[in-house]
Amino acid sequence: MRIANLAGRLVLVRGDRAVDVEQASGGMFAADPQAVYARWPQFRAWAEAADLPEGEPIAAADLGSPAPAPAQIFGIGLNYRDHAGESGFDVPEGLPPVFTKFRASIAGPVTQVRLPEGGHTDWEVELVVVIGTEARDVPAERAWEHVAGLTVGQDLSERITQFQGPAAQFSLGKSLPGFAPTGPWLVTPDEFADPDDLALGCSLNGEKMQDGRTSELIFPVSELVSRLSALLPLYAGDVIFTGTPAGVGLGRTPPRWLVPGDVLVSEIEGIGTLTQTFVG
Repeated sequence: MRIANLAGRLVLVRGDRAVDVEQASGGMFAADPQAVYARWPQFRAWAEAADLPEGEPIAAADLGSPAPAPAQIFGIGLNYRDHAGESGFDVPEGLPPVFTKFRASIAGPVTQVRLPEGGHTDWEVELVVVIGTEARDVPAERAWEHVAGLTVGQDLSERITQFQGPAAQFSLGKSLPGFAPTGPWLVTPDEFADPDDLALGCSLNGEKMQDGRTSELIFPVSELVSRLSALLPLYAGDVIFTGTPAGVGLGRTPPRWLVPGDVLVSEIEGIGTLTQTFVG
């Protein structure tokens, strides 16, 4: 099953068409895309049994984030060995670095992103997890039961701000407006042959920058949900950016940063693509 945020309304995606959930359910479920996660089990049951209409065509430019207003956004750092190496850090043990991206950064899959003047803005394609039911002290073997679905994300990062001052400012450097595009829709785990092994990558102006597989995650989705939920509750609708593979601008010689006019296309197998155009 796939759900999306189409012009601010929750829709079920069927091929290249969208079914408005509030209308199709006779008001049983609200139009607000974020509200569905609070009733995720009931929604899944309804969606699987409903006799749905054909729906309307989808315009990619009208899509928003499939989880536009989460209570918590977690960012996971250094979760691929090659990326830890290119960043000059040791491979994490026990618990990976965790930061947040503030809600102001959330955006849809096709956006125009304004670059900060004089900045060093970088790209990081990531698999993004959305929580479906509250998780607290969840063992890894049951973690996927609490996942609503997966989507594509870009953890755009302003490196000057990120590493500025006596203590790093990861959350600020990664939370400028539009710095957390996600989408194009949420795909439930049962849609994948193996949700733990998906190809992901991104291209800048047609040149491949990142190319990896989520099976290379040091802490896979199940471990992230388990280890985070051991420390604090994960609420329905929360978002987890799971980490990025090697190939970011910071790790290149010389470093490469995004500039006005650049077009960044990010994709994950079985989910879809994001397209960000950068302006000054």
